[in-house]
Amino acid sequence: MKKSAKILIAAAAALMLASCGGDKASVTGKLGDAVGKDLIVRLLDVNQYVTLDTVKTDDAGAFSFSVPVQKGQPEFIYIFGGGDKLASLILGRGDKVKISTDGTGKTVIEGSEESALLAEVEDRFNSFAKEFAALDAAGATSAELGKSFVSHYRENVSFIMKHPFSMANIPVLYEKINDYSPVFSQANDALLFRRVCDSLMTVYPESRYVKALEKETVRREKIMEMNNKILGAGSSDFPDLSMPDISGNKVNLSSLDAKALMVHFWNSSDAEQKMFNLDVLKPLYERYHPRGLEIYSVDVNPDKTVWATAVKGQGLPWINVNDGQGANSSALLLYNVRELPTSILIAGETLQSISGEAGLRSALDKLLK
Repeated sequence: MKKSAKILIAAAAALMLASCGGDKASVTGKLGDAVGKDLIVRLLDVNQYVTLDTVKTDDAGAFSFSVPVQKGQPEFIYIFGGGDKLASLILGRGDKVKISTDGTGKTVIEGSEESALLAEVEDRFNSFAKEFAALDAAGATSAELGKSFVSHYRENVSFIMKHPFSMANIPVLYEKINDYSPVFSQANDALLFRRVCDSLMTVYPESRYVKALEKETVRREKIMEMNNKILGAGSSDFPDLSMPDISGNKVNLSSLDAKALMVHFWNSSDAEQKMFNLDVLKPLYERYHPRGLEIYSVDVNPDKTVWATAVKGQGLPWINVNDGQGANSSALLLYNVRELPTSILIAGETLQSISGEAGLRSALDKLLK
């Protein structure tokens, strides 16, 4: 074989090796409080974790691993140790990231601007969640809690506007105070989802995270469109719901003929909420149904078997529905439900949220004399 041919083959082989290496992101680190421990490397596959690797730190707490990353498809990677999340990363193809801890024990990430932005997002949310919980525990007023929430909401919007092409915007949009209280819960937040989605689509059109965001954006846009139609339809209208009952037949809220409608949101997996059915709702229904009350009970437990068993076991006589979407049910967004159980009373041109037996009984006494 000629020398020039050998050189050409060697160069091609080197190029192939370099190309393979470029399809990965490498992570090295040293965590002083994780000496000789197993670290779990997990990938966020849109809405669930997938374990990629288990890495053992050496006697100095050092470790290293690599993750396959396709061009234009950055990955959300998380490092866990002893059940705790130690680091959150957004890794792009060819990234070389270093992780360490500073003198205060805080994790420091170098070599990835996106990971640094993700750390900023998580730190801001953790500070807000801690502050909000402390206010709530101290018995803060709704105004005080609202002020804290609005401040965090505005900070999130500011971050999105400042970093329009960052993948770190995706976890910002999905933040939740609890299982039933997304930070971005208003119908018009669909506009913000669309802004982020369109920006990311120009950079990462093949990313599964962006494709999932597109689906969620479309869902929210439909809710916003419905909400706008409702607002333009007149003050006597209310957000309509069409959900399946335990027989699988869809029941429209607007089809019910009653002097007063109670839309009751609950979770059949919660023992206290099931007792609320027996201790509060059943006696109220027995008393006020003959006077014109109808209850449209929306369960948000995604496990329909548990829900159907509870409905039948408790002998709940009103309309019982469940769309199987759990905390993602559009009904929660339409009625701005932030906690469970919540009862919305609809009568004529009035629509009010009421909680507790005393409040319900008082309102029904006025409406159904």
